[in-house]
Amino acid sequence: MNLFLGILIGALTALFAPAAPAEDVAPDVLVKTVTEEVIAIIKQDKDIQTGNTKKSITLVEEKVLPHFNFTRMTALAMGVNWRKATPEQQQLLVEQFRTLLVRTYSTALSAYRNQVIDFKPLRAPAADADVVVRSEVKQSGTEPVSIDYSLEKTSGGWKVYDVTVGGVSLVTTYRDAFASEVRNAGIEGLIKALAEKNRKLETKAG
Repeated sequence: MNLFLGILIGALTALFAPAAPAEDVAPDVLVKTVTEEVIAIIKQDKDIQTGNTKKSITLVEEKVLPHFNFTRMTALAMGVNWRKATPEQQQLLVEQFRTLLVRTYSTALSAYRNQVIDFKPLRAPAADADVVVRSEVKQSGTEPVSIDYSLEKTSGGWKVYDVTVGGVSLVTTYRDAFASEVRNAGIEGLIKALAEKNRKLETKAG
């Protein structure tokens, strides 16, 4: 089970919104329904299967971004350093982090190989506005991998703000890397490092 694929499936859980308004759909139903739709599309799209990165990026940018709270994700990944950044720096951090995640996830689209995803019952009161939807990815010959989606209820429906794969939180993973970069080069240094990483990924995709 490719780790990035696991994160990707989590990140793309909201790739295609259900027919009902997002705010009317329970978070576990939303995750399960759209994940199944995503997998069906991956299976049918030969370009994505053969590694067409540009097409994958376009797909992610058009369908994923409206369903994620990248500001909260970035703030969580920055930790205490988020408050030290100016509003302009915060905006740049969100933009660069979003681009990094989109480009990183898009490279994993072609790695899908008929994994089975088992969704667990949601154990949260109906009034909760912050929940975790748990699932398990199974593939023949390997141990199952847990994927947990952290979602918050907003005026625009449920939004994903973290994905945990095999017990490893995406936000926490980046928090360690971001903190190290800020210690070494400051917030401006982190922004430049993210921008450079994104340039390299863009060049590779091209």
